[in-house]
Amino acid sequence: MNEEILKIDSVTKVFRTKAGEIAALKEVSFSIAKKEFVCILGPSGCGKSTLLAIIAGLEAPTVGKVLLDGKLVTAPGVDRGMVFQTDYLFPWLSVFDNVCFGLNLRVNRRRLSPSDKQAFLDRCLCLLDLVGLSQFKDTYPKELSGGMRQRVALVRALVNQPKVLLMDEPFGALDAQTREEMQELLLTIREQQGTTVLFVTHDVKEAIFLADRILVMRAHPGKIVGEVLVSLPKVRNREIVLDASFQSIQKEVLKLLYHRAWKMISDHNLNKIAYSQKR
Repeated sequence: MNEEILKIDSVTKVFRTKAGEIAALKEVSFSIAKKEFVCILGPSGCGKSTLLAIIAGLEAPTVGKVLLDGKLVTAPGVDRGMVFQTDYLFPWLSVFDNVCFGLNLRVNRRRLSPSDKQAFLDRCLCLLDLVGLSQFKDTYPKELSGGMRQRVALVRALVNQPKVLLMDEPFGALDAQTREEMQELLLTIREQQGTTVLFVTHDVKEAIFLADRILVMRAHPGKIVGEVLVSLPKVRNREIVLDASFQSIQKEVLKLLYHRAWKMISDHNLNKIAYSQKR
């Protein structure tokens, strides 16, 4: 098995409001291996985005800790790339300058040698080519479609060669066809770059199509209630959603998501059988 790269250890997050304390997360624990693709799946309000913000170093846990490559996470860093549902591109910068924005900060702080700077620029161009945007490098965000903007955001997150790529429902605002194209592109990049990915979604099919492993969350408070191994080929195409193994995994995931509904249906059916037998 691959070496562990990320460890979430008993993370609890409590928000204090005028109405009292709200537990967004409770004792969340899991780990991710290098080059693994893990999806966190759950309904709105279960704390998925809060958990990702803690891993990114944007929020601090109330209790527990996050370790990246054995080191405690206390703040944001270039060892974690982040892609949000909104692309957050700077409208006054070109595609290339948006992607290289982090480079400019590091050069200004004298953290890069000339050779490292050139390697960074070469990597920017290589990644833009990989996502099919090299010819748009001088274009501005307002001239791009939603899918193209998210490709730029993805390249910007990857260009620093992060140890873990964090993705918070990045394709949620896209139309269905563009979303599927982006999913396939992400798998291609993951295969070519060997990227470790932690991906948040509420879409069951998206999670199964992308992941090696799915962590299922429920709300109030947010916690992990189970995990599902996705035993599908690493190289996947859209037709795999029709495969019997895909459907079997989907059923397993849905049972974890909607366990109460499944239990009510099962209990109802058992009661009907018992009643009919009495008659």
